[in-house]
Amino acid sequence: MASPELAAGDGSYDFHLRSLSAASRDSAAAADPASDPNLLQSVRRVCEMCKEAKGASDEMVARAFPVMSKLFQRCAAAPTQSVASSGVLLLTILQFFLDFGEAVLHDADGSLKTFFRSCLSREFADPTVAKRTLEFLIANKTKILSSFPTLIPQFFPLLLKLIASNGERLERKFSEVLPLMMSAGSFLPLFLSLVDLPTLEKVERSSGTLIGSSIATIQKSAAPEMLLALMDEAYTGSAIEDASGNAGSDDSGPLDLSDPMFLDLLKDENDGIAAKHWTSPTISSTLQAAVNSPQSDRLKQSLKMAPCFLTIYFATALRDVNDSLLCALLPVVMSRYAAMFPDKVYSFEVRKKLSDFILAAFQRSPDIIALLKKPITDRLGEAHDNPAKTELALHLCWAIGEHGAGGKNHKDVARELFENLELLLYENLATSRLGLTQDTGCDPMGSSTRKSSQARLLCFVVTAIAKLATFHNELLPRARVSLAKVARSRTSDRRVWQRACDYLGLLNEPAICLSVLGPSTAQENGPGIVNWSGGGTKMVAHIPFYLLAEQKGAAIHDFSFEDLLPTE
Repeated sequence: MASPELAAGDGSYDFHLRSLSAASRDSAAAADPASDPNLLQSVRRVCEMCKEAKGASDEMVARAFPVMSKLFQRCAAAPTQSVASSGVLLLTILQFFLDFGEAVLHDADGSLKTFFRSCLSREFADPTVAKRTLEFLIANKTKILSSFPTLIPQFFPLLLKLIASNGERLERKFSEVLPLMMSAGSFLPLFLSLVDLPTLEKVERSSGTLIGSSIATIQKSAAPEMLLALMDEAYTGSAIEDASGNAGSDDSGPLDLSDPMFLDLLKDENDGIAAKHWTSPTISSTLQAAVNSPQSDRLKQSLKMAPCFLTIYFATALRDVNDSLLCALLPVVMSRYAAMFPDKVYSFEVRKKLSDFILAAFQRSPDIIALLKKPITDRLGEAHDNPAKTELALHLCWAIGEHGAGGKNHKDVARELFENLELLLYENLATSRLGLTQDTGCDPMGSSTRKSSQARLLCFVVTAIAKLATFHNELLPRARVSLAKVARSRTSDRRVWQRACDYLGLLNEPAICLSVLGPSTAQENGPGIVNWSGGGTKMVAHIPFYLLAEQKGAAIHDFSFEDLLPTE
């Protein structure tokens, strides 16, 4: 006999259970089971009654589970031509599985993957389904991370499609889910996908989704959503239907992709680290066409969201990721510094995020500099190519000098990096400007801009040489020779010449030089060596006053270290 709790409640538990059971068996509703609006209400009421029940909770769950499971399978297997959306209904049933799965010994992993593959791959552009999906992941993130840690990283391309289709209205919710997408397997591909998010936003709303479309339709499409469909094929297992109706069949005909752009893009998404498609002439012409054409609302929103998502990605990486993954990520970050969607505001913001991350990663683990000697030297060798690569080389020069090329245990690396800095210095001293291969028509400021850029880079190169020699004393003779050449050069910029002269003077005062130019991460103790962390409480009486040339006051004034240290 049923307990009182089973018969009590609004509409009674038995009534709702019979309604769900009938829907799961009704062959007439099999083509579109979610078309009945009462089903969702019944599922919700059954879930609420199971939570509210006390003594009879296990019995109620045991009776409801077979019905829920059968209804879930029928909704997930509904044809792609179904009119009604089944996403919200499936999410409600999934919540039942997560809440009461332990009581009936049900593993929800298969059901969760079925939802992503069969439902979300078709309904990611539905605002209601997209919002409920993100809310579901946020509400259950603790349980998903502990029981199904690979679920969200596996389907990150689908979630990127979701936010790309729905825009800024779901940005906050997506930002909460983004850290959950990061795992050892998805770490690098996720970064590339976030940087390339605007390139996936060239699909017009009128084109509709290509998921479930025929292969012939996808081949004829000039939109990058073809890539998204193929990403679903590779990552989520959802099939792209053939025109003959043999959906998902390997024998349905060859996928003849004649456009090399899509071949490269698809390879990049699967491999995760290759970026060769940015050198393709097809990609260049496509991106240039995107810049010359009016930006859609979706593209504008994507350009605003991508830098914010990169901020979250980098913060999570610096907090949670080990040095091995950072070593794998940093060369990719460097390679993408000058290769991104050609929007001025977007490029400026993203490059600022990339440079901040590179410097923060080196600050967290200076030893990484020694491990990444080869990609760093490669980027220094590309400093002449374009302004973006010049800016990257500038940041790398600062990091090399600031952290002593990785520390005292990496003398061989320090020597090799020092030689590269020397080469970069001598190359620029022998030329009147940077970027000999640049197209002057793209530089509205002409040679003055290039000279200013050259002077700025040389200031950082000279500083890095002086810092390396301060930390690795065996490099001091070579550093003095390099700085003396700059000081004697008649073509040097005034700022570069002044800095070289200052550093030559400092190198004659080892203790003061180590205090001023020594690495912040490995200070030594000794007579005359300053502990900068306590600089605010000390006075300066014997520091050469050319270091305080910009300070006001008489020479007898005892300047505080606070006058030298940058304020935050």
